[in-house]
Amino acid sequence: MINIIIFGAIALIAACSGYFLRKHMAERKIQDAETQARQIIEQAKKEIQDRRREVDLEAKDLLYRMRQDFERETKDRRLELSGMEKRLSHKEENINRRLDLLENKEKEIEAKLENVKRQEDSLKAKDNQLHLLIAEEKERLQKISSLSAEEAKQILLSRINEELNVEKSILIKRQEEDLRSTVDKKAREVISLAIQKCAAEHTVESTVSVVTLPNDEMKGRVIGREGRNIRALEMATGVDVIIDDTPEAVTLSAFDTVRREIARLSLEKLISDGRIHPGRIEEVVEKTKKEMEEKIREEGEKVVFEIGISGLHPELIKLLGRLRYRTSFGQNALQHSKEVSFLLGGMASELKLDFKLGRRIGLLHDIGKAVDHQIEGTHAKIGAELARKYNESAEVVAAIEAHHEEIPPQSLYAVMAVAADAISAARPGARRETLETYIKRLEKLESIANVFKGVEKSFAIQAGREIRVIVQPEKITDAEAINLSREIRKKIEEGMEYPGQIKVTVIRETRAIEYAK
Repeated sequence: MINIIIFGAIALIAACSGYFLRKHMAERKIQDAETQARQIIEQAKKEIQDRRREVDLEAKDLLYRMRQDFERETKDRRLELSGMEKRLSHKEENINRRLDLLENKEKEIEAKLENVKRQEDSLKAKDNQLHLLIAEEKERLQKISSLSAEEAKQILLSRINEELNVEKSILIKRQEEDLRSTVDKKAREVISLAIQKCAAEHTVESTVSVVTLPNDEMKGRVIGREGRNIRALEMATGVDVIIDDTPEAVTLSAFDTVRREIARLSLEKLISDGRIHPGRIEEVVEKTKKEMEEKIREEGEKVVFEIGISGLHPELIKLLGRLRYRTSFGQNALQHSKEVSFLLGGMASELKLDFKLGRRIGLLHDIGKAVDHQIEGTHAKIGAELARKYNESAEVVAAIEAHHEEIPPQSLYAVMAVAADAISAARPGARRETLETYIKRLEKLESIANVFKGVEKSFAIQAGREIRVIVQPEKITDAEAINLSREIRKKIEEGMEYPGQIKVTVIRETRAIEYAK
């Protein structure tokens, strides 16, 4: 029994000890947890403070950068506004100068009108005087001769007709000089301003392309076994591949510049790749054709963007791109169209017309050349049909059709298109002409002048830009020389095709020769 009591006491003591021990350990853990929690809180506060400082720094840095960007944009804007003010000031000065020019021209025109009025009054007075002289001459002839009134009348009319022809020639010459001095001056101003605004380059191309080879051994690989590679390339591209003694070079010949360019690009890719066989050749050529179509479209879009017109049909844009690979007398057709566009736009602007419409007509005037090897007819008519097909305005269609004067010009834009086309083609270095064609044109020019009565000899000079005609002084008078120059000019316009204009100069010279013995 005592043992049980002792065992129970020991158990009770052990239980109490365990309880207090666990309690002490729990309190210790609580204290440790509280200490750890305080440390975490302090650490969190410290991190929050550090983060806040970082955010403040980032905010200050962002504010500094924004301030710099704002100051830079403000500076750029200020410079732009300053430039705009200078341009506006320059334009205002130009406008003032033009107003002064217009006022001076108005005064000149008024003075010329007064001069013409005085000339008309003088002619009327001379006409009255002439009638009186005719009456007096008629009476005198009837008195001193045995001629009948009708015979005397014929003699008088013949003499009067000669005098009137001389007076008419002198008057025509004087009025032509007055008109020419005014009209030519204005035309030169308009055309010179248009040319100054146009800075297009000239591109002269031939009918061959040369592909450079890394070495002469590559020629054998291009030819292939028994010539199969070269035949495959010619069949796939439609060009002539010429391999001669020229070191490290292959020549591609074709009049179709698009096909020739495809062949050149394909051959360069094959040489770079190194795998040259018929199957690979066909694959590369097909791939190059697709790339070429995309390049043609990009060329068309590029020139449309450069000219600054909109609303063109996608097919017209593609046709413009094809003009990049079309030449006329060695002149690149697309470059020529761009230049005509700038010239025509400049002329329209100077004449207070729609310069955008002028540029549109100039860019599209030779669009028929893109397909003239596929469709029968002149490129002017083909271009007009294409423009009509793709919904261009009637004014654009009419100007395209008339730019080579195959039909009479129906509008001022059509006349300007003829002039701009001739200026671009006639500019030195723009076109290339064979020697045979050049000589034939000069011979025809001289033969036209030589058929007129009284012409002793004629000379075509300045590359066919001028013809000088020497007449026999005993057969041609000064008055008749003026009429002769007009007749030769008409004959040249009717019987020849030529770029630009041809100056006709008639020379009448009288020499008095004596010999001192």
